[in-house]
Amino acid sequence: MSKRIMLLSAVAIATFSTSAHADTLREAFVAAYKTNPTLSGAQAAQRAEDENVAIAKADGRPNSGSRFTFQENFLRNSNSFNAPLRQVSAGGELNVPIYSGGRVKNAVRAAKTRVAAGQYSLRGTEASLFSNVVAAYMDVMRDEAVVRLNRANVGVLSVNLEATSDRFEIGDLTRTDVAQSESRLEVAKGELESARANLISSKENYIALVGQVPGELQSPPPLPNLPKAPDEAVDIALQSNPDLLAAKERSAASEIDIKAARGAVKPTIEAYAQGSYVNFLNTLGGNVPGVNVVQEQSNAEAGVRLTVPIYQGGRPAAQVRQAQARSGQAYEQVIAAERDVIAQTRAAYSSWRASERVIQSSERAVAASALSLEGVRAENSVGNRTILDILNAEQELLNAQVQLVTARRNSYVAGFTLLAAMGRAEARDLGLEGGPLYDPEVNYERVKDQFYDFQTDPDPEPKATRTIDTPAQTADIEPLPETGQRD
Repeated sequence: MSKRIMLLSAVAIATFSTSAHADTLREAFVAAYKTNPTLSGAQAAQRAEDENVAIAKADGRPNSGSRFTFQENFLRNSNSFNAPLRQVSAGGELNVPIYSGGRVKNAVRAAKTRVAAGQYSLRGTEASLFSNVVAAYMDVMRDEAVVRLNRANVGVLSVNLEATSDRFEIGDLTRTDVAQSESRLEVAKGELESARANLISSKENYIALVGQVPGELQSPPPLPNLPKAPDEAVDIALQSNPDLLAAKERSAASEIDIKAARGAVKPTIEAYAQGSYVNFLNTLGGNVPGVNVVQEQSNAEAGVRLTVPIYQGGRPAAQVRQAQARSGQAYEQVIAAERDVIAQTRAAYSSWRASERVIQSSERAVAASALSLEGVRAENSVGNRTILDILNAEQELLNAQVQLVTARRNSYVAGFTLLAAMGRAEARDLGLEGGPLYDPEVNYERVKDQFYDFQTDPDPEPKATRTIDTPAQTADIEPLPETGQRD
C-alpha cells in the first residue's frame, strides 16, 4: 500500500485520538455549566418558583397597616358652623387569620409540590444542555476529520491529475482520461469547501453552548453503564427521567389546586384589632363663646370576625371546574411525557446500537477500499484498469472514511442521549470539577420561611458570559504529520 493511501486511511482515526494538549469533554461540560445562559436562566427561574412558597404562607400570617391623613377644608357648607377647618388623623389595624377554609394550607402544599417539579425540570435542563454540548463537541471532531479527509483527497486527486497529464503528453493516455481527472478534482474541491463551511458552523454552535472557542479536542471517555437491552433502559427511564418526574409533580400540584379552590365557599375566621386618632387642631366648633369642644378623638376595638360566603355570582364553582380541567390536562401531560420518554429511550438505544454496527462495517469498508485502491493502481500500471477505475476507487475510500467518522460521532451522541433519557446525564452524574455544583435546595431552604417584608436580595447581575469577543471561526486546522498541507 502506498504511503499516500496509508495516510489517507489514517485520517479518520487520527482525529479521534488523544492529544497531549487538548480540550476535554469534561472541560467543555464545566465551562457550559458555569457560563451557559440557558442553564443559569433556568436556575434563576427556579429561585423565583421557590418564592411562591413564602408568598402562599404570607396569606396565613398576621398582617397590619397604618394610615396618616392631613385634611384642609377650603370650602365649607354655610350651615356647618362647627365644621373644622383642618384635621390630622392616624389609624392602624391588625388582622390575624385563624381559619381560611383550607385555601392557605393547600396553596402552600401546591407551591411546595411545584418547587419539587421545578427542581426536576432544572435537572432536565442540565441533561439537555450536556446532551447538546456532547453533540456540538462531537460535531466539531467529526467535521475536522471530514475536512482533513477531503483536503487529503484533493491532494491525492491533484497528484493524479499531474500524473495523468504527464502520461497524456507522452501519448500513454487520452484527453478523456485527463478530463475525468480534472472533473473529479473540481468536485473534490467543492466538497472540501462544503466540509469547511460545516466545520465553521459546528465551531460557532460549540461557542454558543460552551462559551469559548474549541481548541484541539481530545477523544471523549467511554460512556459508562449503558443498558444491555431497550426494556432495561425504559425501566430505568420511567423511574429516573427528570422531565417525567417533573410532570408527575405538576399533576400532584394541580390536584391540590382543586382543594384550594373549594375553600372559596367555606367560612373564614380572623381576629382583628384596630384603632384611630383624630385631632382637629383647635378648629372644631368655630369661635362660639362659652362652648368648650373637645379637639381630639380616639377609639380602639378588637374582636373576632366570622365571614360566611352566601353567594358569589358563581365564581367559586367556576374556579373549581377550572382547577379540575387543569388537573385533567396535567394527567394527560404525564401520559404524554411518559410516551415521549419511552420513545426517546428506545430510539436512542436503537440509534446507538445501529451506530456501533455501522462503525464495525465502516472499519471493514475502509480497510477493503484501501486494499481495493492499491490493487486498482497496480492493475492500472499494467494496463488492466482505467483512470476512471482509480478515481472511483479513491471516491469509495473517501466515502467509507467519512461514514466511519460520522458513525463514531453518531454512536457517542446517541449513547449520551440514551443516558440522558435514563436520568443519568446530569451534573451530579458527570463528576464535574471546578467548584461546587448548584444545589436548588439551598435557596429553597433559605427563603421558604422568610417573613420580613424588607429582607430582599441584591439586584441580579448576569452570570453567563457573552461570546461577542470571540473571533469569527475559520476552518483552519493543523495538518496531520507528513501531509505538508494547511487550509
